[in-house]
Amino acid sequence: MTSELPIQKLRREYDSKVMSCATTEDLPILGGIIGQDRAVKALKFGLDIKERGFNIYVAGYPGTGRKTAVMGFLEEVAKTKPVPSDWCYVNNFSNTYEPKAIRLPPGKGKVFQKDMKDFIDGSRKGLQKVFESEDYASKRESTIAAVEAERRKLFDELNKKAQEQGFVIQTSPMGLIMVPVIKGQPLSDEEFDSLTPKMKDEIHKRRDTLGADLRTAIRQLRQLGGKADESLVKLNRDVGLYTIETLDSELSQKYKEFPDVLVYVDAVRDNILENLDQFIRDPKAAAAQQLPFQPQWLGELPFRKYEVNVIVDNSDLKGAPVISERNPTYPNLLGRIEKEAQFGILTTDFTMIRGGSLHKANGGFIVLTIEELFSNAFSYDSLKRALTNEKINIEEVGERLGYITTKGLRPESIPLDVKVILIGDPFVYQQIYSIDTQFKELFKVKSEFDTSMNRTDENVLKYASFICTFCTKESIRHLDASGVAKIVEYGSRLADDQEKLSTRFSEVADILREACFYATQDNSPNITGAHVKKAIEEKVYRSNMIQEKIHEMIERRVILIETEGEAVGQVNGLFVMGFGDFSFGSPSKVTASIGLGSEGVIDIQREAKLGGPIHTKGVMILSGYLSEKFAQDKPLTLSASLTFEQSYGMVEGDSASSTELYSILSALSGVPIKQNFAVTGSVNQKGEVQAIGGVNEKLEGFFEVCKAKGLNGKHSALIPDSNVQNLMLKEEIVDAVRIGKFHIYSAKTIDEGIEILTGVKAGKRQSDGTFEEGTINYKIDKRLREMAERLKEFSETATKKRDEKE
Repeated sequence: MTSELPIQKLRREYDSKVMSCATTEDLPILGGIIGQDRAVKALKFGLDIKERGFNIYVAGYPGTGRKTAVMGFLEEVAKTKPVPSDWCYVNNFSNTYEPKAIRLPPGKGKVFQKDMKDFIDGSRKGLQKVFESEDYASKRESTIAAVEAERRKLFDELNKKAQEQGFVIQTSPMGLIMVPVIKGQPLSDEEFDSLTPKMKDEIHKRRDTLGADLRTAIRQLRQLGGKADESLVKLNRDVGLYTIETLDSELSQKYKEFPDVLVYVDAVRDNILENLDQFIRDPKAAAAQQLPFQPQWLGELPFRKYEVNVIVDNSDLKGAPVISERNPTYPNLLGRIEKEAQFGILTTDFTMIRGGSLHKANGGFIVLTIEELFSNAFSYDSLKRALTNEKINIEEVGERLGYITTKGLRPESIPLDVKVILIGDPFVYQQIYSIDTQFKELFKVKSEFDTSMNRTDENVLKYASFICTFCTKESIRHLDASGVAKIVEYGSRLADDQEKLSTRFSEVADILREACFYATQDNSPNITGAHVKKAIEEKVYRSNMIQEKIHEMIERRVILIETEGEAVGQVNGLFVMGFGDFSFGSPSKVTASIGLGSEGVIDIQREAKLGGPIHTKGVMILSGYLSEKFAQDKPLTLSASLTFEQSYGMVEGDSASSTELYSILSALSGVPIKQNFAVTGSVNQKGEVQAIGGVNEKLEGFFEVCKAKGLNGKHSALIPDSNVQNLMLKEEIVDAVRIGKFHIYSAKTIDEGIEILTGVKAGKRQSDGTFEEGTINYKIDKRLREMAERLKEFSETATKKRDEKE
């Protein structure tokens, strides 16, 4: 019979005396990510390679510190990278619907914005002053007077010719007209009508003769009018250009290294000269002309087109940007074009273009959570499009999809140079990779975060350094050696492995915060092992109400669980129940009933559609085991039904398959199983007991039941031998085992397990094919042979009766 497990194998404790310091305060601050060598190597590769498509997908489960670690790593890397350019949008004076993008060195965007504001303000003041000056008024009058003199001269010459022909030239709303004159007096229409036909004909002839000269004169007068306007425009342009020339030259000189800026400044200068009326208007007079309901900013609206819209300002950066977008909606990611209401109408212009996270991260890094990206419509597809095209387009979602056809802004696209780091679940990665062909082309680097690391002396020291770093960062009390020891043990418990430490640092951090709370209550200068232990216990207590209710029902015999005596075909199985934040183990009675038949092993859970596929597979394996071991010289003729008693929900997993097999073997052999045992473990067709999950929770759950009923020194549990390395049991169980109140056994095979559970030798097959007499396997083989003979006799008798009846 296999011996009981020694207490050294139940929990791997950490000797606090090994610590080379009194508290974690004496340890160095952690300089990087621990326990994630593979992930860090992939991260470094993904960040250093410049080729297209080598963006990074960080695969890891929540709580492993994946995002915190990535952000910390990126911030260190970003310090060594150059600061990227600023980006501005300015008005496109040739097509206002397509604003121009201007790239400037970091910090120059705001400077350029201010310089343009000063340039416009200076131009307004200078132009208003010049055009209100006496010198300008004198030049304007001279220009007008010269044209007027030509006009008068032309009019006088025309009037002289008209008088010679008996007419006088007069002006009317219709223009210049010729009025006949007789005896020095212009004729009215009535007087002209009273003339004789002969005189009328003569006047018409003279008018026709003079008409050509009149038309020529009218054309020349019109040209003089146009010449006057052109002269005034030229005068105004020359005066305006002279006025802003100094400001324009200074601005152009300052930005002579930026061709786009020079082109823009020239366009601004030309637009100012074309719209001088806006600049020479007195602001106070314009404000007085406004209607009472008009807003004050309306007077400044014509000058908005000269503003500079800085959408990316990197003046405060000390390296490449690292942007973490927590809400990656389409506008937050790729930018948006805002609108404002003016007199009940929504309007927009280039000054209302707003950059998104991709603009801010351009030239650096952006971190996105895949779940958040998927939860926002159009964000993922738009991100892929931007990475594929290597440029950012700011446009309305409806317009991109073709739902909106109204005319709107189409800002010039901005080149995109960014490293995208997606953080998500490994399962999501597998799904996207198999479904989305673009994903594998854009995210070629996978950085996978592990949930555990090896528990070596070196890693334990790093674990302690992590604790030091966390305590310093969070400004909480440091841990003494006993506290570090308990955290190390807790790390192994989270990993469910004596040889591993959990890298789910968020859970470790929560225990540290809670332990600090209890240390503060005790006025302790440091967090001790007792405080850590209390934090772990209190965390469990806040969530284990259902577990206690189940234990109460077992104690009150509402749920029937036997922990004493012996029974045939009955054994206590162990299963794990999970409720989100808390999982616990609990026993369940597994029973088997045997009868004549050829149905084999019947799984009642499956028949009732309460068994999952893995559980069904585990039960079917039992038939394979029985056939190989006992059906080599006879048919396996039995009908065995299995069930979890008082189970009303879905049963899944194969961790109880060995338990079910033990109950069948007991029922077949007639040898009772000790009810003070609880069993867990899966089995294969060769009779090897295999490892299962949740072994610590299962053992602790059964222990709590036995403790509630009263520990009698006989209560025991049987686990797979391959699960011994996973044991990190509560100290209470270890103490109970130490004083002989509780026992834990392990088994490698079904034969070993049945011997422990019954106290009877399993029995090996002898050279003649039989088993040792008196052993369990001998009794089973004998029972199966008898059942086969009885079934044969029954079949022959039934056949004989049927033949006689026929």
